[in-house]
Amino acid sequence: MICFSCCMSSPDQDNIQTKSLAKSIQEHQKDTKSISSFANISIKTDGSRRRYIVEEIEKYGKGNISTQILTYNDLALATENFDSECLLGEGGFGKVYKGHIERKNIDVAVKQLDRNGFQGNREFLVEVLLLSLLHHPNLVTLVGYCSDGDQRILVYEFISNGSLEDHLLELGPEQKPLDWITRMRIAEGAARGLEYLHETANPSVIYRDFKASNILLDENFSPKLSDFGLAKLGPTGEKTHVSTRVMGTYGYCAPEYASTGQLTTKSDVYSFGVVFLEIITGRRVIDNSRPSEEQNLVVWATPLFRDKTKFHLMADPLMGGDYPMKALYQALAIAAMCLQEEATTRPLMSDVVTALEFLSGNKKELDAEEEEEDEDEEEAEKNTFKSPPALQSFTSRLERAESNDANGIRERD
Repeated sequence: MICFSCCMSSPDQDNIQTKSLAKSIQEHQKDTKSISSFANISIKTDGSRRRYIVEEIEKYGKGNISTQILTYNDLALATENFDSECLLGEGGFGKVYKGHIERKNIDVAVKQLDRNGFQGNREFLVEVLLLSLLHHPNLVTLVGYCSDGDQRILVYEFISNGSLEDHLLELGPEQKPLDWITRMRIAEGAARGLEYLHETANPSVIYRDFKASNILLDENFSPKLSDFGLAKLGPTGEKTHVSTRVMGTYGYCAPEYASTGQLTTKSDVYSFGVVFLEIITGRRVIDNSRPSEEQNLVVWATPLFRDKTKFHLMADPLMGGDYPMKALYQALAIAAMCLQEEATTRPLMSDVVTALEFLSGNKKELDAEEEEEDEDEEEAEKNTFKSPPALQSFTSRLERAESNDANGIRERD
């Protein structure tokens, strides 16, 4: 199977695109006529509805939309008339099929939105705009879209290796478990995708549905974030959050978002922490097949974060102990900081990326660092492969929390 990589643009082009995104969406928000016409789109005729959607995308894309307009017949041909043999998966949004566009000689993933599903015309337009204007190697590429009649279809590059969920949580009998370095590299790439959405896109984009099944893996196990149906533009101006209906997948939502509907980029950071914990442990965030005290991954892990002697219990047993113990400690420190109850204490994704760059590096260097811990302090000071300040910050915060807990226990005794 073939995997087609995202097109990369130059920094100057990226700057133009993000400015276009900001301008396009801001104008869209100011345009009350456009908003009211969204409400009336269902009463338009099929022809005028399709023209309207195309015009909206062209209008707000400001000429930067390279995504192709495809017809329903094009996609019926590509998917053998949406044959069940081509079905890759389905969910609340609709169904995804594998297809092949002959004239381009490319394999594609065709997402046919459920006409009765939650993703309406407004969300369809926003997803087309976002994925057309934002380009990054860790975001899936939108090849085209179709709005014939009442059809709402999105066409993406086809990613050959399935999802992180397939390789981490739904291993077949013939599949090998992911090794430590591959896990760290997947986490780093996914973090880079979120960093781009949060800190490069203008305004920022909150992904809102970060989970293992939405992280696709190419033939080299490089991750790409997919499915932007729930994505929201972040707060602008003096606003600190976006208020919205709570949506997402149970277990991955940040507590403050689940309870108040107030959404920030730190909500995504929490979701990243959940997935990173899944990557480390090989456990699902919610697993009702486990004993009651272990069914919720975050609840199970929280007390273990406070006891360094139990960290090995959180490593996926399928790795067979083949990981550097110090790296496990550092990875758990990152996860713990992302999962902080208080949103403001969670790190920026750029800090997470910096820390993961180190952990996804050469395994021999990490093993060597571990061996050096046995040397006397002076030699270790000279020879240790230094971790970056961001990673040192994560581990020191976790150590402080562990120390505070230990002191509290002693005081009670």
